[in-house]
Amino acid sequence: MKDRVTFEYAIIRLVPKVEREEFFNIGVILFSKRKKFLGVKYFVNTKKLDAFSCEVNMAQIEAYLEAWQLVCEGKPDAGVIGSLELSDRFRWLAASRSTIIQSSPTHPGLCYNPKETLDDLFKKYVLNSP
Repeated sequence: MKDRVTFEYAIIRLVPKVEREEFFNIGVILFSKRKKFLGVKYFVNTKKLDAFSCEVNMAQIEAYLEAWQLVCEGKPDAGVIGSLELSDRFRWLAASRSTIIQSSPTHPGLCYNPKETLDDLFKKYVLNSP
């Protein structure tokens, strides 16, 4: 148990029609300060999206998510946000917003391997599989 480290995560939600406040999970962001890890994993189920709204521009959604990926990785293309510390980038990504892509409140946990935990949370909350 002594090898476990704390982490925080948030679920990424797609809110096709913000005014209706309906959403479905499309990804997970996970941050572990001790392991110096910040990761994001996402997948948009287009059939589910079509059931919510057929008016959403999928190319725009992909562009938003790719920007989140760049921020997560700290890439130069991510602009000023991408140059911030890991913890600040996580806080920016997990901040409350009223756009088509939102994140849940953050949740804490303990893990041995943040990458494996990210994969497990992604399967559980996005793909809905054990």
